[in-house]
Amino acid sequence: PALAFGLWCLTVGAVPFRAAEIAVPNGSFELPTTPFVSILIDAWQKTPKPDWYPEDEVYSWDQLTGIFKNPAPSDATHIANCDGDQALWLFAVPEVGLYQDLAAPALPADVVFEVGKSYHLTVGVIGGLQGMLEGVTLELALYYVDAATNRLTVAATAVTNTPAVFADKTRFTDFQVQVPMVRATDPWAGRVMGVRLLSTVRPDLQGWYWDLDNVRLASFRLPAFTEIAQSDGQIQFTLESEPGQRFALLSSTNLLLPLAQWETLGTLTNVTGRASLFVPMTNGPACFYQARLLE
Repeated sequence: PALAFGLWCLTVGAVPFRAAEIAVPNGSFELPTTPFVSILIDAWQKTPKPDWYPEDEVYSWDQLTGIFKNPAPSDATHIANCDGDQALWLFAVPEVGLYQDLAAPALPADVVFEVGKSYHLTVGVIGGLQGMLEGVTLELALYYVDAATNRLTVAATAVTNTPAVFADKTRFTDFQVQVPMVRATDPWAGRVMGVRLLSTVRPDLQGWYWDLDNVRLASFRLPAFTEIAQSDGQIQFTLESEPGQRFALLSSTNLLLPLAQWETLGTLTNVTGRASLFVPMTNGPACFYQARLLE
């Protein structure tokens, strides 16, 4: 008997498959707590001062990034969708930035790029503050740490200041960085992941600052059938997905039938992310199987 796998329906109506959130230490810039401003930022590292920067008593390199308390709602500069009570400022000066490796001991375990998963980084940004020039750029990136401890970019998104994008200076606008599904041959597979927020402004456009907040990271595992084998009159296979996702397992002898006419074999919750399934072999026509994600 023939058995075919590979048909996947990842949505039911408008219900998307769920993401697994990955904790980013101090991703909302709430630490340390400050009544006004602080140039200390827990969990994050500041980019080193380049040799060309003319550090002085007015603006030291360390002062170009810091955290501030969101003004009261009665204040005209209050940020309506600030996550928590604090946010980050980052000056539009070349090479100014923050980064952090998502590794122990800051986290219970290292966060690595896992084969079979894709990753989405989301950051809230406000640009155009205090007369920032149009065309000023900021880079949001996910990187990996190689064996020599180099931090190498996997994916990045350039944010460009324009009046249209940042018309409202009292609300953060979300920007995303997306890493496609990691393959075993990718140099970042299995490597420690990191997040970087970096000013990439041209020297002739530098000046003023960005506000940033609510750094969020999520992973997505595309459901897949793996480890397909025949044993004792049964077909055995493994369903891999994000842990906790619930599926309906369907079968049909006709690949072209509408989904409503496929037979429902049952439902399962993939508690651990790997579920072993068994179906009986038959001497009839080829049978096709698919798993559909449920709410």
